[in-house]
Amino acid sequence: MERKDFLKLLSLAPLSMSTMNLQSFARLTDELPTEGKRMPVLFTSHGNPMDIPMSREERPFWNKLYELGTSLQKECEVRAAVVISAHWCTGDTTYVNTAPSQKQIFDYYGFPEEYYEVYYNAKGSPEVAQEISGIIPSVKETTEWGLDHGAWPMLMHLFPDANVPVFELSIAYNAKPDYHYELGEQLKALRNKGVLIIGSGSLIHNLPLAMKKMGSGDMTAYGWEEEYDAWLKKQIEERNFSELLNYEESHKLGKLAAPTPDHFVPVLYSLGLTDATDEIEFFYEAPVELPAFSERSFIIRS
Repeated sequence: MERKDFLKLLSLAPLSMSTMNLQSFARLTDELPTEGKRMPVLFTSHGNPMDIPMSREERPFWNKLYELGTSLQKECEVRAAVVISAHWCTGDTTYVNTAPSQKQIFDYYGFPEEYYEVYYNAKGSPEVAQEISGIIPSVKETTEWGLDHGAWPMLMHLFPDANVPVFELSIAYNAKPDYHYELGEQLKALRNKGVLIIGSGSLIHNLPLAMKKMGSGDMTAYGWEEEYDAWLKKQIEERNFSELLNYEESHKLGKLAAPTPDHFVPVLYSLGLTDATDEIEFFYEAPVELPAFSERSFIIRS
């Protein structure tokens, strides 16, 4: 039953509802879809931090995020955005940030001064954050975080006016891949409530190998990145999500491309939020241009 039909039926019912427990009634109505469009889901790179000061005219990826954010806000009323960032890792526990103001975290070091003069002043959404901990009681609330560079450099182009409340959900670093996928599944109800969920990481991210080349001024790829990127694209298109859950073993390059889980597991949240009837569109899939790094990004739509 659609929510509007249920509410219409309710209006015809007797005023007395003594036979229905009010808490049960509240749960029933919460489970109904809200009016409006079911929210998409994103998986996106948050970009190379070296590119943070670059304009959208200089940086095609930033411009693509801007175009996507513009179209999203025309299509949907975005109540809030939740970012699962590769740069907030919290051991064995998942945390959600309930702070009403989101401090900007410059969690990179040794960069030129202009990298610390880019500002994104976003507000949080305690109400939506608390909905998450209500859905999944094992998720703990905290105010001791903000928006790190896995979130704000991407958000400042996706929502440049900072008019969408946003907060982060942490990555339980020691958890198995299935945990992250299943947590995404449990958050599906938020798609009916105007909440945009964004996995922010990189499908290929080997920082030691990247620094080995880039430190000497060599910005060219190693060569294996294109093979693995093509394999990843195929698994996503064909909905072979089990191959991605077993990413360390399912391809010979898996451990090389993602030697640590932080940048890869955000995609598992996005895949867990996917329904069988959803469409997956790659909104950015430029050729691999940096060593041991990928910016392949996609949107999931009903």
